[in-house]
Amino acid sequence: MDINETIANELQIRKSQVDKTVELIDSGNTIPFIARYRKEVTGNLSDEQLRNLDQRLTYLRNLQEKKNAVIESITNQGKMTDEIKKALDLAVTQTEVDDIYRPYKQKKKTRATVAKANGLQGLADDILKQKNKQDIFEVAKDYLNENVKTVEDAIQGAEDIIAEDISDSADFRKQIKKIYYRDGKINSEAVDKDVKSPYEMYYDFSELIKTIPSHRILAINRGEKEKFLKVKLVKNDEKIIEYLQCQIIKNSSTRNEQLIDTINDSWTRLIEPSIDREIRADLKEKADKEAIKIFGKNAKQLLLGAPLKGYTVLGFDPAYRTGCKLAVIDETGKVLDTGVIYPTEPQNDIEGSKKTMINLIKKDKINVIAIGNGTASRESEQFVSVTIKELKEKDNIDVSFVIVSEAGASVYSASELATKEYPNLNVSLRGAISIARRLQDPLAEFVKIDPKAIGIGQYQHDVNQKELEDELTTVVEDAVNEVGVDINTATPSLLSYVSGINNTIANNIVAYRDENGKFTERKQLTKVPKLGKVAFEQCAGFIRVPNGKNPLEITAVHPESYDKTEKLLNNLGYKVADLLDKEKLNSLKNDLTKIDISQKAKELDIGELTLTDIISELEKPGRDPRDEMPKPILRSDVLKFDDLQIGMILKGTVRNITAFGCFVDVGVKHDGLVHISEMSDKYVKNPSEIVSVGDIVNVKVIDIDHDKQQVKLSMKQAKE
Repeated sequence: MDINETIANELQIRKSQVDKTVELIDSGNTIPFIARYRKEVTGNLSDEQLRNLDQRLTYLRNLQEKKNAVIESITNQGKMTDEIKKALDLAVTQTEVDDIYRPYKQKKKTRATVAKANGLQGLADDILKQKNKQDIFEVAKDYLNENVKTVEDAIQGAEDIIAEDISDSADFRKQIKKIYYRDGKINSEAVDKDVKSPYEMYYDFSELIKTIPSHRILAINRGEKEKFLKVKLVKNDEKIIEYLQCQIIKNSSTRNEQLIDTINDSWTRLIEPSIDREIRADLKEKADKEAIKIFGKNAKQLLLGAPLKGYTVLGFDPAYRTGCKLAVIDETGKVLDTGVIYPTEPQNDIEGSKKTMINLIKKDKINVIAIGNGTASRESEQFVSVTIKELKEKDNIDVSFVIVSEAGASVYSASELATKEYPNLNVSLRGAISIARRLQDPLAEFVKIDPKAIGIGQYQHDVNQKELEDELTTVVEDAVNEVGVDINTATPSLLSYVSGINNTIANNIVAYRDENGKFTERKQLTKVPKLGKVAFEQCAGFIRVPNGKNPLEITAVHPESYDKTEKLLNNLGYKVADLLDKEKLNSLKNDLTKIDISQKAKELDIGELTLTDIISELEKPGRDPRDEMPKPILRSDVLKFDDLQIGMILKGTVRNITAFGCFVDVGVKHDGLVHISEMSDKYVKNPSEIVSVGDIVNVKVIDIDHDKQQVKLSMKQAKE
């Protein structure tokens, strides 16, 4: 197998692109670096294409290693043939390789291995060849010994050998799986139909294996695991047995009876349970990949949420008995004040809580309150709404609030990182700080949390945890490198996701900064222990140095392009320092739009794609791509669930996206569901085509379930 050619065909790109990209990967370059700074080499492959290429490269190389190991094993057994080699060469999945290797794999003790040890292989061959006209019972007498006492035992042992051989046939298994996937179904039913559970729609459920979507597979699997559901695969047994008989029974012979019995036994005892497990595992793997993909997309959109810059924020962590924790952070993220109030049950100290909060708002000049969306959130929202309304009426002070996801805040609060950041604050107050900072800078705060605890996507605890972790690490890397990192404010957790920087180097950077003061230029990074030339090349372009010696270092222009960039500016009559002069920058932007990219690239001896990126950075030096994202909805009043009415048009924030729709926060306790069928008048294959996490959308209330406190929404009807 030519791995690079296979990848090129799968991704529908040129083989030369794959060859050059693989060379870059093998040389230790990271995907973010390749995507941003090696566009000419890869032929401008996107970061998504590069990730897919990298994943397939790893899979196919592992597959080839497995094939080599199988070839070596079968060869050492003296059983290798040209046919087996060809089959292995054509295999494109590890399952196919496993099926080919199955007959040659060292087995534990089975009925067949016992029969072979008892000398019954010859009798099995006699039955399978179907040429001997002598009565089988007479033939079997020749195989009796101290371990095989009767002819019935001999025939049974021979049939066991044949049954296992049938079960081990890669060709048979491949065709049987096709029958499963062609018309097989997955059925589920209730263990106890009178018991209420979240899986009631699956209490009497059936769907074709080939069409069942990933979220249903994961739901059924979870229902089965929690013992609410019984699940089975329904397939055409008669068609499968008929297929096996056609392949094995060549003509009418004295051995037909034994072969029919053996085929039935092989199917029910060996093949069916084995392939059922494989099909269920294949469905789970497919569902995992889909769920992980959705989770990754949601996570990236959440991480790239618009930061609320220039605000002093009060983080409000709601609770009942233990009180609501408060933390005030200024516009740089510095903690100004902390406290605890008790406006909720059982204390209900409304007046005392109001007084404390109003004092903080006035003292610290708070602009916005970030309320966590967990326990007691809506009661807290009601209290905050009334308090800021009174503040407006009495003192003409405007303060808004916004509901913020607090998923993972408790995990972060008790973490080693939080202890290092706030050694003198108790765990509960750290949660309020995290909530406030999530509003102010989602990326910087969410990277401190185990991505699985972020609370988006679907069934993230049910999927392959290693693959989920790999995907989320990739997503966070992409987000961090897309935005860039301020070297003088970044935490080790944020720095560790920068291309070329690992945890050790990230901690060394912060230690160097603490000891030597702020960085004034990128090349100072080379003085950081363990950050060598290779790591510097990979990370430099993603590092930002505000107020440093070189204005180019607030942009994504890589140090390797500084000379060309300065030459470009000089050709236009500017200096690098002019990037900090507002008037000259406006003039520069105008001149940059007039450049003939092709001609200027030749003149500067630089790639056109690289030149285009440089121009884009010079037009908006220091820009944050997140500034173009939708800002959070700031509220000053509360919408109760009981206020909802069918037909209402509301504005809300997309909080989560699944395979079957999206959940929108419209300001009531629970997010409302916009089913995929209610997202657009046109057919929607994937909700992510229509919305992203953090989007602000208009929705219409189309159904309300007061008992379950659930609301169904429609985006397409809101347009009407």
